[in-house]
Amino acid sequence: MNRITDLEKKYVAEVLNTQFRSSSGATMMRRFETAFKDRFHAEHAISFVNGTATMHAALEAIDIRPGDEVIVPPLTMSSTSFAVLQANATPVFADVDPDTFQICPQSIEKNITPNTKAIITVALYGGAPNLPKIREICDQNSLYLIEDNAECFLAEIDNKLVGSFGDFASYSFQSSKHLTSGEGGVLLVKDDYHAERVRSVQSLGYAGLSSKTAKISKSTIQHHSYARHSRMGWNYRMPDLCCAVALGQTERIDELVKVRCDVANIYNSAVSELGGDLLSQQKNYPNATNTYWTWVAKLNTNMVDWDTFRDKYISLSGDPYYGAWKLSYLEPMFQNKNLLGRENFITSARYNEYQAGLCPNAEMIQPQLMQFKTNYWEIGDLNRSVDALVQTIQYFN
Repeated sequence: MNRITDLEKKYVAEVLNTQFRSSSGATMMRRFETAFKDRFHAEHAISFVNGTATMHAALEAIDIRPGDEVIVPPLTMSSTSFAVLQANATPVFADVDPDTFQICPQSIEKNITPNTKAIITVALYGGAPNLPKIREICDQNSLYLIEDNAECFLAEIDNKLVGSFGDFASYSFQSSKHLTSGEGGVLLVKDDYHAERVRSVQSLGYAGLSSKTAKISKSTIQHHSYARHSRMGWNYRMPDLCCAVALGQTERIDELVKVRCDVANIYNSAVSELGGDLLSQQKNYPNATNTYWTWVAKLNTNMVDWDTFRDKYISLSGDPYYGAWKLSYLEPMFQNKNLLGRENFITSARYNEYQAGLCPNAEMIQPQLMQFKTNYWEIGDLNRSVDALVQTIQYFN
C-alpha cells in the first residue's frame, strides 16, 4: 500500500490543468471541505494552511481578548499554546492523567477562574481525552471547548467520533499525520455564526464570504466600489494544490487510519506477551478507542535509563524513536519571555506559575515516554523494529 496514490495525483493534475486561473480558484477547497465535513458528520469544515491557524481562528471567532485565559495541556506540541498566545490571551496549563497521558478533567476544574473563556484539549497520540466529562465541565461553566485532534482521526469515545464533542475541532495535515497534504489543516465548527466568523478570520476578513462560501465572484470583486474587508483577518487559506491531496486522503481515510491501528496492534501484542514492569503502554479511557498517530510506552527509568534503552534498541536495528516534547511552559520561549511581545498580555500571576512543579504528573512522565512510529508501509521494516523492541525488553528484564 502507498501513502500517496493515483487518486491524489489525479486531483492535483486537475488543479494544475486550470493553469491557476483565478476563476477556478477555491474549487478544490470546496470539494475537500465538503468531503471532510460529510465524513465527520459535521455542520461546517473550513480548511487552513496548517493546524495551528485553525485554533487561532477558533479563538478569534469567540472574541478571545487580552486578559482572557485558555486552559491547555503542557504535554503536547507547543503549537497548542502558540494559538492562545497568537490571540493575545493567557495559556493556563492543566496537568495530565499519568496512565492515559491526556489532559486531566480534575486539573482543568482546579484551574478555572472568572477569566477562563475556553479549554483546548489534545487527543494525544491518537487516544481520546475524557471528552464527555470535559464537555460537562464546559457546559457547567459556560466555556467553549476546542478539540485539538491533530494526532487523532476517527477515534471514538462512547461510540461518538472524537471531534463531535467540542464547539470546534482542529485537524492537521502536516507530513507526519494520519492524513497529509504536506501541510494544511481543517476546523470543524458546529454552528453557522461561528463558522462565518472563522471563515472571515481565514480569508483576510473579506466581505461576501461565509461558512459555505469560500470565493467572491469576479464581477463583485472587480468593481471599484467593492468594500473588501469587513473585519481584520489573516491569510490562512489552504492552497488548492494541498486541498487536492487532502481530498484524496479524506476519501481514503479508513485505509490510512487502519494502517496505523494495525501497526499498533502488533506492538501491543508483542509487548503484552512479555509482561514485566519495564514498559507501560498508553491506556485508553473506558469506551474509548485509539487510532495511534504513534505507539507510545512509558519506560520505567528506575530499571534502565532512557538513553541506555534507546541505544540498545537502535543497536538491534530498531528505527529511532522520539521522546516526548519538552513541556510547553518549560520551553525557553516561556522561561526567557521570548514571545514576540505576547508576554505583555500574560497576567504576571500566571507567568510566575510557568516553573517546574506546575504539572507534577506531566513532569514525571515526560522524560519516560517513547514514541514509536506507526506509519509503516513495508511489513519487513515494521517486523524489524518490533523484533528489536522485544529483544531490548528481554535484555533489560
